Amino acid sequence: MGLGELVGLEPRGADFWACAPIMTARARQLCSQTRYYYCYYQNTTMQRREFLHDDTIRPAGDRHVLNIKDIDYPFRWCPAGTFLMGSPMDEPERNADETLHQVTLTTGFWILETSVTQTMWESITGSNPSLFRDNGKLPVECVSWIDCQDYIQSLNDMRVAPTGYRFSLPTESQWEYACRAGTATPFHFGNTLSIEQANCSRAFPFGITTQLQCLGLDKTSEVSSYPANAWGLYDTHGNVEGWCLDWYGHYPSGSVTDPVGASSGIDRVFRGGAWSNAAELCRSASRGYVDESSRCASIGVRLVLIYGGQIAPENPCRERKS
Repeated sequence: MGLGELVGLEPRGADFWACAPIMTARARQLCSQTRYYYCYYQNTTMQRREFLHDDTIRPAGDRHVLNIKDIDYPFRWCPAGTFLMGSPMDEPERNADETLHQVTLTTGFWILETSVTQTMWESITGSNPSLFRDNGKLPVECVSWIDCQDYIQSLNDMRVAPTGYRFSLPTESQWEYACRAGTATPFHFGNTLSIEQANCSRAFPFGITTQLQCLGLDKTSEVSSYPANAWGLYDTHGNVEGWCLDWYGHYPSGSVTDPVGASSGIDRVFRGGAWSNAAELCRSASRGYVDESSRCASIGVRLVLIYGGQIAPENPCRERKS
């Protein structure tokens, strides 16, 4: 074993003292307080051990990588927690469906650091439906919610998820929680957004009085081209929107725990704003919705890994209201 990235927790066992020389002082301190210890590996064959489920010690934004068909899928940890979902009444450009309410997520989850890239998608499905195809690092788009479920089912059928986990779309609450990363402002950057911070429409920045005299892209950009949020997630504002698991519906007015959206509906939720959107539609609280069969060049997908009996059955219900 050599020095490398922090990859997880292992029960303290016979090889503990063999690992101890390469452990940080903080890790050794933890060993005296818990039955777990940190180990460091350079070898990616240890990847299944990286994702051992532990809400109490793992820090928000902890990064681990799954390698699937020789393609890296970097995930970030989102710990269990409580946050305010939606927007306050005085937030500029808010919509009526953004009722501010308290949400508690009782179980942590892993979320893909970026949107699913065209390389990731094509390696599983054998096709690339995207409009913009300059290179494989661009996010996949022109995928419907149904297409995404088929992609996710293929991943789950391959049994490449870490033990005890399965792939899913994020719920709407998981998505906003991860996007905010502990913030309560319109964007994780703060109160303003421009094309210097995210891939959105150059014509309509947010919270900026001086119009920027520079060209926007008017197309998708390579994932992770813009600054990440505090938990290491890229493009949660702009580039492509991401499908969520939920049916679109009204928010509750009171506090909720582990919400999964409406039990049925007409449209599915998508979040995050896109390259073609005004910055106001890229706000953390902004909600979009459309028929689950729709495909357009502004909507892509971001995966989560959920643990055990957590939300998202293998074949999500598609009951529709007529």
